[in-house]
Parts: sequence; structure tokens; C-alpha cells
Amino acid sequence: MIKRNEKPPHSETLKFHLPQIDTFNLENGLEVFFVQKKTLPFLYMNLVVDAGSKYDPQGKKGLANLFARMADEGAAEYDSLALSDEFDIIGANFSINCNQDSIYVSLQVLQEEFERGLELFTKVILDPHLHQIDFDREKRKVSTRIMQIQDDADEIANQVFEYKIFGNLNPYAFPTIGYEKDVDIISINDIREYYKNNLMPEHSFLVVVGDYAADKLRQVLNNGFIKWKRSSISAADLSFKTSLAPGLYFVNKKDSVQSELRTGLISFKRNEYDYYARSILNTIFGGQFSSRINLNLRENKGFTYGAFSRFIYFKSSAYFYISTSVGIENTAVSINEIINEIEKIRSGITKEELEFAKSSLIRKFPANFESHRQIAANIIGQVIHSLPDNYFEKYIDEINNVTMERINKAAEDNLNPDNLITIVVGDTSKLKEQLKQFHPKVLHELDIHGNEIGELQF
Repeated sequence: MIKRNEKPPHSETLKFHLPQIDTFNLENGLEVFFVQKKTLPFLYMNLVVDAGSKYDPQGKKGLANLFARMADEGAAEYDSLALSDEFDIIGANFSINCNQDSIYVSLQVLQEEFERGLELFTKVILDPHLHQIDFDREKRKVSTRIMQIQDDADEIANQVFEYKIFGNLNPYAFPTIGYEKDVDIISINDIREYYKNNLMPEHSFLVVVGDYAADKLRQVLNNGFIKWKRSSISAADLSFKTSLAPGLYFVNKKDSVQSELRTGLISFKRNEYDYYARSILNTIFGGQFSSRINLNLRENKGFTYGAFSRFIYFKSSAYFYISTSVGIENTAVSINEIINEIEKIRSGITKEELEFAKSSLIRKFPANFESHRQIAANIIGQVIHSLPDNYFEKYIDEINNVTMERINKAAEDNLNPDNLITIVVGDTSKLKEQLKQFHPKVLHELDIHGNEIGELQF
């Protein structure tokens, strides 16, 4: 008989075996990370190129994203439709994506069709068409999406927050999709130059997960990438200066009935300082449904459907932020509650909170390695952030070893309310009476890109 009013017992020891990661280099120098996973007869492969939007030149933000969108619009002997059909014939999924740090070229294919899938994959890498007609079509799509974002308060809040928290001297301040005025002047020649200067094996690494013999994989990959030669072009030297400008910033969204709130501050990078203490701190503060910030704003106050916090880690920069959407009448009180919660957690956590957060992180950890894509994603993060080879093996022990003193120190070092940048996207005409309480703080009004219009006038 199951007693549903009693919590079922759980094992004290977590039994979990991490996948073995084999590393080797191809003849052209491309580094390969391989995990043999025999549960299903297919492979997942992801080529990661250090060529994300952080390399977009000034005045042409959106260049990397545009390249990623059109790179598979025909390659070698195949036009766009024929190339798509060839992948479909073998039941493969192929995609190219871009974020601030990298271009990701991925392929999921049946084991028996791997060599054919790899052949098509390398055609896209080595011989993309990059034709004007395809460029014009993808450029129109991007322009349309940018226009949609300009009417989306959630998207505006995210973009403006990153712009203000990094400042215009940091390449992470700009959206991957770019700006309308920049995209308008990007040409097909810019795309071709970007391809020539960025897609090369020495700026890339390859992750493969699936049911395949390691020796055979090395041979097949060497044959597939044999024509992808190294180049003498070095990666651009980027500056990641951050101009800290704490304060309260507003973007007017006329007739909005809600306010999008983003508040946060610059943090340590992924491979710096006490990452494990930060992870537990965030779990307690805003990283799960039962976190402090969600219980306050959602459960106790009823201001929002949800509030959360997160550390965002790029390769060369990082930040912590809190995100929520509240009824416009609750904007000021919600900002105050967020600040109050930051002050409270800087005063300490409880033993019960610490043990619950540890248990949550540890018991979720095995689920990060269930699928081929999850395994690949973890390896990619390990490489991008230069984490130690034994990072996954030590993770559970590192979490268990975090003390309350380390959590309290992490809160003190990472959550200084004096350094907070807060973005409010809402109807400022409905907010003015609430905002008077924040004087004598300067309240800045921004446009939808984060550029200052002036101080908010009362």
C-alpha cells in the first residue's frame, strides 16, 4: 500500500557514471572530443567556431548572425532546396546557429548514414554558395524579426539590460541579431569576407557523441575534413572593457499594462573565483520555483507569474540578473522587494536552505547527460570556459564541500546593491507617481536600444 501522505525515501548515495571523453586532433589540427554512447544507433556532431557576434565590426552588428542564417543556403553542387533534400533523404537534422561567442554547426544522423552526412556537412563548411539572392531573402527575414523585437517588451528589456550592464566598449553589449540600421548596410561581400576570415580549423573544435568506434571515427573525420586547411589569419584582438553605470533606467512602452524588470550587475567569469558557491547562492535566491525571490513576488505578493535569477556566463564576461514581469501598478514596490531580498541574502542563509540547494543541484546533475545533445552541450561549455579535465568528475564533491561561510562570502562579493543596474520597460506616464520615491536617485530614460534620452522628468 502506497502512503501518499508520506514522502518516499531516497538513496543517500547517488549512483551515476560519467561518460568517458576521448580527445584527439585531426591532421589539419582540428581538436575532436568524442563520447561513445551506444544506447541508440545515431551520432550527434557539433562544430564550434570561435566566430560569434562579439566579432561583429562596429556599424555592422548582426554580421555573424546573417552568415549563420545563409551558410546552408546551397553548397557545392546543391542549391538550397537540393541540399535540404539530401539531408532529408538520409534522415539527418542539420542546423547552423550563432550566439555572442560562437558559430555552431550541428548534425544528427543515423550511424549507417554518418559518412554521407559528414560529406554534406563538410560541403557546407568548405564550399557554401553565399549567393546574393539567398542573402537578400535572409536579410529581409532578419529585418522583419528586428522589427518584431522592437515591439516586444520582454526582448527590449533583455537587449537594453545587456547594453547598459556592459557598456558600448564591450562586444557583449550588442544583440546577436544586430540593429536594423546596421543590417541594412551589410552586403554579400561582408558575408564572404566574414567566412574567409573566420571559418578555419584552428579557431574551432568538434564534439561527437554516438555509437561509433573511435579508431574508425578518427579515420572518417580525417577524410571528411582533409580539404579544410589551416590559415595564417589570427582571431581579432577584442577588448572587453565594462563601463559600470549603476542606476535606474526606463524605456517607455506606451499603453503597456505591465512592466518588464531586469536588475543585476557584473559578475566573475565562469572559470573565476568560487563558481560552486555562486551556483548554490543563485539556487537559493532565484534559481528554482521555491527560491526566495519567486516565493516573495509570486506566492506571497501575487505581483507576477514568476521571478527568477541567473548567472550568465560568456567566454570573456559574465553577469548576474533578476528577471520578472509585473503589473504596472506594482512596479516600484517590486523593485523595492527585489532590493530587500538582495539585502536579506547578504545577511546570511539557513542550514536548511543550503542542504536543500545542494541536494537539488546534485540530484539534477545526472539528467544533464541523458541525451546526445546534452552531453555535447556540457563538453562545449567545458571547452569554451577552459574548465579542468576532471570538472565533471569533481562536480558533486565540490558542491558538497561548499560551506555556509562560502555562500555568505559569495553573496557579499556578487550581490552589492550599490552596483545594481535596473531596467524598467513600461508606460512611463503610468509610472511617474510611483517613481518619485526613488529620488534623489537619477532616473534615466532610454530608447529601445539603450541609448540615453535624458533624465526622467516629473
